[in-house]
Amino acid sequence: MNMELLWILLFSVIHPYARGQGVYAPANAQIVHSGQACVVKEDNISERIYTIREGDTLVLQCLVKGHPRPQVRWTKTAGSASDKFQETSIFNETLRIERIQRVQGGRYYCKAENGVGVAAIKSIRVDVQYLDKPVLTVHQTISDVRGSYYQEKTVFLRCTVNSNPPARFIWKRGNTPIEQSKDNGVDIYEPLYTQGETKVLKLKNLRPQDFANYTCQVSVRNVCDIPDSSVTFQLTNATSPPALRLSVNETLVVDPGRDVTLSCEVTAGNPTPAVSWSRYPGPLPQRAQIRGGTLTLRAVTSADSGYYNCTAVNNVGNPAKRNVNLIVRVMRNLTFQITPDSNKDSESIQMGRDLKISCHVDAQPQDKVNYTWYKNGVPVVPSDSLVFLRSDPDMVPGTSSLEIIDMKFRDQATYSCVAGFPGSSVPELRVDVNITQSSVTPPTLTVPTGGGVVTVLEGAWADLVCLVDGKPRPPVLWSRADKDLPMPSGEWLVETRDGRLRLTNVTRDMTGTYRCQTAPYNGLNIKRREAQVQLNVQFAPIVDPPFSDVRSPTNQPVTLRCAVLKANPPRITRASWLMNGRPLRPEALNTQDAPTLRIERLGAASNGTYECRISNGVGISSCIFNVSTRAYNPEFYYDTPNPISILKDNNYSYILQWTQKEPKAVDRIIGYWINVRQNKRVVFSRQIDVNEPEPGVLMYYTLTDLRIPLSYEVRLTAITMFGVGDPATRAIHYSEPYTYPRPTDHVCGFEDDRICGFTQDRSDVFDWTRQNHLTQNPKRTANTGPDTDRSGTKEGYYMYIEASRPRAKGDVARLLSPLYNVTTSRGPSGSSRVPYCISFYYHMKGMHIGSLNVLLRMKGIATVDKQVWSCSGNQGPEWRQANVLVTPTGPFQVVFEGVRGNSYEGDIAIDDVSITAGKCKQDSPVPNTAVLPAGAPPRHAQSLAALLPAALTSWLLLHR
Repeated sequence: MNMELLWILLFSVIHPYARGQGVYAPANAQIVHSGQACVVKEDNISERIYTIREGDTLVLQCLVKGHPRPQVRWTKTAGSASDKFQETSIFNETLRIERIQRVQGGRYYCKAENGVGVAAIKSIRVDVQYLDKPVLTVHQTISDVRGSYYQEKTVFLRCTVNSNPPARFIWKRGNTPIEQSKDNGVDIYEPLYTQGETKVLKLKNLRPQDFANYTCQVSVRNVCDIPDSSVTFQLTNATSPPALRLSVNETLVVDPGRDVTLSCEVTAGNPTPAVSWSRYPGPLPQRAQIRGGTLTLRAVTSADSGYYNCTAVNNVGNPAKRNVNLIVRVMRNLTFQITPDSNKDSESIQMGRDLKISCHVDAQPQDKVNYTWYKNGVPVVPSDSLVFLRSDPDMVPGTSSLEIIDMKFRDQATYSCVAGFPGSSVPELRVDVNITQSSVTPPTLTVPTGGGVVTVLEGAWADLVCLVDGKPRPPVLWSRADKDLPMPSGEWLVETRDGRLRLTNVTRDMTGTYRCQTAPYNGLNIKRREAQVQLNVQFAPIVDPPFSDVRSPTNQPVTLRCAVLKANPPRITRASWLMNGRPLRPEALNTQDAPTLRIERLGAASNGTYECRISNGVGISSCIFNVSTRAYNPEFYYDTPNPISILKDNNYSYILQWTQKEPKAVDRIIGYWINVRQNKRVVFSRQIDVNEPEPGVLMYYTLTDLRIPLSYEVRLTAITMFGVGDPATRAIHYSEPYTYPRPTDHVCGFEDDRICGFTQDRSDVFDWTRQNHLTQNPKRTANTGPDTDRSGTKEGYYMYIEASRPRAKGDVARLLSPLYNVTTSRGPSGSSRVPYCISFYYHMKGMHIGSLNVLLRMKGIATVDKQVWSCSGNQGPEWRQANVLVTPTGPFQVVFEGVRGNSYEGDIAIDDVSITAGKCKQDSPVPNTAVLPAGAPPRHAQSLAALLPAALTSWLLLHR
């Protein structure tokens, strides 16, 4: 069997996608991290928890397999509702968050999709750790607030902090921790219904020694290297809560342009309170100046109006607060209304009937506006026939009216309304209304001839016109009539003085009916006049498909169809076909069917770009068809396990793998053209022959003589009997292939925290522990476990399993050696296997000793654990040596498995482990009585899919 055939067979066995499954859904998604994690662990439902300190950088990478290459999307849940990332997605394999904040903690999902099968989803919970500075406040029972604040009283010191994980509290008086059990005068408890974490120190009936410095120290036990934090408060017999006094009234009205000074004076409080200013709504103005308790605002405007809050805090009792409502005078938009006698349903001025003239101005403060009425320039004197209403109850608040009772000829005049703030520098506003029978006529609203329907092209501008007449002529208000939608400007009503509404850059969404109506102000206050204008926006046809890639075998018929989804006007006036820009034939007008074109026999002459142009007299739209007998592009496979092998002369090889997109869509594919470039220079170019590709079946080719450490660009093109197809390009980058460590004569005494590359098995119940005599727990269980390491020194380390609680009978801890590489070579006496010696010392003292097992974990197509040594029960107080001979057939690991016995006197330890090639130099003092007989079934096997990379690497190393 030649080497190439061996590779194909092995690949068929270990790669589940080689036969008909090269195209496969995303699978085996993993989330790995490269940021500033404190710890990454598994919780009780096997979800990964990524712990990170607030302010550090979070980096998560989603590793997923799939072909075609999946698209990765990140989403987040279980976080703050205000977190913007929750509402969006990030399309990238790597998620990076700089200076992460606590609200960004939660569950992050990595979702990978490639259009094949179901998506692969993996989640990780990000736990952001933080510790704020604690806040200490002092309180007294409400019933005791009288007289001297802290004389013969009960005092509560409340310490609150926000943290994750929950903080631990320590109270100190001076430098001495306070213990409730040793001081009857104090009580420490956690109150209910508090925000954050809180601990209260209660001082009962103050004693002289209670006047001291109190410190609240909080700690999260140095997780993520977060240091402890503390706050100190000095309690004296002068301690008192804050009190404030304002320099101005609670409501302050000023003219614009003035400087405003607000002073907040502290009248009581020990320690000295800290004074701060804030504003509602919004922040303080940018030009605001604060000095102590004084706030200065320069050249105020109406935008500076609001509630200004002065707060004094000294952490004693409740904060003292004072508020100032600052109002900056403003006056704008003075309007009038003429109301005929409403009791007579009149719409015009008539002698002998009542008439009301109303005047309104938008002002702040509204109730401080003063209205003055004039008749022909002379102030109006109230009488039986002229009634002045400062605030008309029939109008909007702040409206002044002048009623003319039983109108006479002498009442015809020019009336003026003047609005102003008395004693203010704000300019007055004035409006004049001419009241005569000839100067006041009801309004009319009409649409000009031909203006009821306005037709425009999309993207142009349109004028909607409603002609208004009347004396005085009122403004015209525009709104949408047939939809519950705002106007294109975003407003619900748009005012126009002359009734003309201009819309620019109109779109098809603006199509509809628009309502125009007279305004109820600056004219007669009567029933509104209304009219409607229809806006018709014309646009070019919307066609389907806008673009289509059509592939077909040679000499086969092809039908192209272009459908019209929507158009205005809907009537199609012309449809024509072009090939490569050359007209073919026009379609009949007014056709109700989608324009079609049939190519009877597709060949080299009929390959090209076909365009169907459809017009409705307004615009032209096109369906584009790329018709070809060319093969689709190949789709590279990116999940090849360990594709790189090192060759001689500083060269390397690369296994290129791909599938063919829709190979049955065109003529039979007979081969591929491979072109390799390095720095735009062709270094390799050749044609390779293949059998007819099947959908989804992986194909491969090994590129050799690539120079270390150069990168290359590979272009791959399918070849049919009638020509080449579309190319696909990818980059190849050199990376060091993984090589397994080899057994050596080195003896591992576990003297550093890297423990010689040994790792804890994540599928067991608990872990082995590294320890020496100096790190032993003084309260450890007696009569079990070693006192020192095998050498007898107090500084020497060893690994052991702790049998005390919470361990239970049968709990298992496994310690895994590094993965050792073994090549197939001749052993002694012509054997094809090389023997290896596993040598170690073990300590098994105690009346409840369980078992110590040594397993050989073989790495191949599947992972198999085989027990090669075992020992159970009490073996005495001495360290004992064991030598175990094994003959692995490939890469392997040594597993030390400790099994907990019946109770807590069952500690088991190992030390001085070595794995060397060749036979053991001496026999083990303890026979390997528990070695499994030949042919015994394996104790454990992992899934084939999880071991593909290791298995494939093993084969490459053995046959390179």
